[in-house]
Amino acid sequence: MPAKIIEIDGIGAVHFYKRRAARSIRLSITHQGQIRVSLPFWVPFAAGVSFVQSKKDWINTERPETTILTEGYRLGKAHHITFLAGSGDNITTRISGNEARVMLPVGLKWDNPDVQAAAQNVAIRVLKKEARMILPPRLKSLAQQHGFTYRSVSVKQLTGRWGSCSSEKDIVLNCFLMQLPLELIDYVLLHELTHTNVMAHGPIFWNEMRRVLPDVDVRRKQIKQHKPVL
Repeated sequence: MPAKIIEIDGIGAVHFYKRRAARSIRLSITHQGQIRVSLPFWVPFAAGVSFVQSKKDWINTERPETTILTEGYRLGKAHHITFLAGSGDNITTRISGNEARVMLPVGLKWDNPDVQAAAQNVAIRVLKKEARMILPPRLKSLAQQHGFTYRSVSVKQLTGRWGSCSSEKDIVLNCFLMQLPLELIDYVLLHELTHTNVMAHGPIFWNEMRRVLPDVDVRRKQIKQHKPVL
């Protein structure tokens, strides 16, 4: 599968892949913000570049914000990033204790794009690990405290929202919640629990929220200052 990385003005690095089974040009953006383009095997890379340039506005709107991860950057409630000299030729990562370690080959530094991509990946693993340990028990405790019931809870990496609740009372929580202060985590959990009784965001919903969280209006303003990113 021939692949090429091309720098495009105003967009940055774009990863192009040629696939024999492809019938058209397809553009996608990963959770980490990497731009990928799949091309039919017979389509020249130049055509793919032109396609990406035509989608520049869409890409810059849809691409998630990315954070440059530096030595000691805090992850969740108990971890941090550390960059170490590795012994091999490849970038490797591991979670050890409260460290998310990124091992670098000789000649690469922490700000290298490939190193940052690896750091982002291990950071997400840390957040998911913490979220699965902390969020479901806290959700259960708040539900019992305020008389809510739900069918299931899961943790995922979401890009545009902190959580969701289906009409069947299945709750999904964003792993990026672990980057929020504890009082705002509780706000999101109570928000989704309230949706188990009231689905729509109307006066009835917000009155129910005020019943379980009297300062809901203050926390609602506070959480607007945060985004689900590292």
